[in-house]
Amino acid sequence: MKQVERLLAKKLLDITAIKLQPDNPFTWGSGWVSPIYTDNRKILSYPQVRTFVKTEISRVIMENFGSVEAIAGVATGAIAHGALVADNMGLPYCFVRLTPKDHGLENLIEGNVKLGQKVVVIEDNISTAHTSLKVVESLRDAGCKVIGMVAIFTYGLPQAEQALKAKGVKLISLTNFDAMVEAAIETHFIDPEDADALREWRRDPDNWSY
Repeated sequence: MKQVERLLAKKLLDITAIKLQPDNPFTWGSGWVSPIYTDNRKILSYPQVRTFVKTEISRVIMENFGSVEAIAGVATGAIAHGALVADNMGLPYCFVRLTPKDHGLENLIEGNVKLGQKVVVIEDNISTAHTSLKVVESLRDAGCKVIGMVAIFTYGLPQAEQALKAKGVKLISLTNFDAMVEAAIETHFIDPEDADALREWRRDPDNWSY
């Protein structure tokens, strides 16, 4: 798994799905100021990376959640990735909104799910896990059994790990913050001083400043 983590981290840096700007940080929707920004939708534009991600998620699911009966993607970033995985595995698929549509059937879950169905949730990236757990809650409310979650990337924030554990959700991520920092140094995307800034942010994202 370590080899996959490092390899995928390099790929995400290469296609700028992960951007690092310690000297010109981003402002997230949450209000956090951050030296890193992740947009794994970009993977969809690169067939080789897209296939790699689809294949590796499918492998992880089969190795860890072999009783899976359906795949659910988290809207909006993981809708396409989840569909690709479900198609690759020949499984039913749905995606889950964070809020209901304001017209029509006002669905949270788009697609059919069955009572007791064993579902694996697909996420594009995980920061606090707040949105991920809202999706888990919606699926559980619909009578599904969420047996696990697979993400492309996780920041590895302690609050996310604690929240997932508290809700009984097992998370496996293809790559992560630590692997990304190592890959970024190795491929000269950043220098060691910038790596220190990234690690300082991860330790306390609420109060980080540059």
